[in-house]
Amino acid sequence: MSKKPSILLISPYDLGRQPFALAHTHRWLSDHGFNVTCLDLSIQKLELDALQQADLIGLYLGMHTATRIALKALPKINQCAPKATLFAFGLYAPLNQDILSQHQVRHCFGGESEPDILTLAQRLTDGTDSSTPSNAINHKKIAFKVPYREGLPPLSRYAKLILANGTQKTVGFIEASRGCKYLCRHCPVTPIYEGKFRIVAVDIVIQDIAQQVAMGAQHISFGDPDFFNGPTHAKKVLQAMHAAFPQLSFDCTIKIEHVLKHADLLPVLKSTGCLFITCAVESFNDDILLKLDKGHSRADTFQAVALLKQQGLTISPTFVPFSPWTSLDDYRDLLQDIVSLELINEVAPIQLAIRLLIPNGSHLLKLPGFSSLIDDFDATTLGYPWQHQQAEVDELQLTVMSIVEAADQNQQDRFDTFKAIWDASHQALNISPPTLAAHEIKQVPHLSEAWYCCAEPTNEQINNF
Repeated sequence: MSKKPSILLISPYDLGRQPFALAHTHRWLSDHGFNVTCLDLSIQKLELDALQQADLIGLYLGMHTATRIALKALPKINQCAPKATLFAFGLYAPLNQDILSQHQVRHCFGGESEPDILTLAQRLTDGTDSSTPSNAINHKKIAFKVPYREGLPPLSRYAKLILANGTQKTVGFIEASRGCKYLCRHCPVTPIYEGKFRIVAVDIVIQDIAQQVAMGAQHISFGDPDFFNGPTHAKKVLQAMHAAFPQLSFDCTIKIEHVLKHADLLPVLKSTGCLFITCAVESFNDDILLKLDKGHSRADTFQAVALLKQQGLTISPTFVPFSPWTSLDDYRDLLQDIVSLELINEVAPIQLAIRLLIPNGSHLLKLPGFSSLIDDFDATTLGYPWQHQQAEVDELQLTVMSIVEAADQNQQDRFDTFKAIWDASHQALNISPPTLAAHEIKQVPHLSEAWYCCAEPTNEQINNF
């Protein structure tokens, strides 16, 4: 090929956020003279013209749901662009290369994939053979650039921040770092980054924030797997952001372990505009936490919640409440701990329905004896299926999911949804549910999209494609 290829970058789904990965890859490619178009399938439809004009098509697979949607989209992509070279990038790309290759995806890149994508585009330009499959995970440091966001849908079409008084704000999405220095067994970051993380220079982060403010952002959501992997870096980012844009609020994700270890930084979070912190609590069962290698205990979570409340910071806990080790009593106890911590309103109902996902490459597969709990890998669902030894646990999970989906459709408040789940969990144990104490129906700041990066997609997400 003598001319530069036309490139189409597609994001199937990225938690209701304008995808940083597409915007950043766009910048890398356009800086080298390539014509790039971006498409976000969570908002836009596959466009025939864009597919037919593309010589190189890349799918961003940063999460499980995105990968499932991509597999549904690939037949149409291949039909409309039979001569295009296909590649995938993101956490789930290298781990699913065998399956993706069956849909003509020739190259899969993970980690800092921008240099590999650029090389592929240059090979196509030079006429070098690009048909030989490649599967690369790049851990080398790269020069992060200011993402090119103009080619994506406006921020107003993505998830909103909903404040305690019900008003909404437009959200910008930032990555101040990639990867994670921890090795939680169930996390999709672990098999790709293997305990490594990469920071984005403060000036690049602030320039990206500035361009999103110009696009209407009133709140910034930091998408780092853990904002305190580099606490000094995080502090510099927050101070610089607050100095330049004091009106901005923000949210971020921080491990329970880091809330305790860096408690001295909690006042900095509060003073620079933090509204809430997502914490991967996952379980209150210490034995399950050890199996997941979370690095914290039930007592640690109680202490972290108390520290955050002292600072006036809202916690947004995530859970993996259903696993092969969860009993009906465990689930009831989880709900009781949420009541004891007065977190009913802080917990997004979907967090009480999530079932442990075991994708390709999961470090759970390294856990002694774990293979006896799961079935063979299922290429359709992209995971290792499992059934609980007690059928009643699986039945309760289906019941809870039904309650959550109905509550979402009916816009039911979190307390009433929790009460329905509370009643169902006790009925599963054949005991009368204790009456929940009179509870103030309060609102907490949260994002309108409450999905979870390593959860199974809902039927609605798959069928809406």
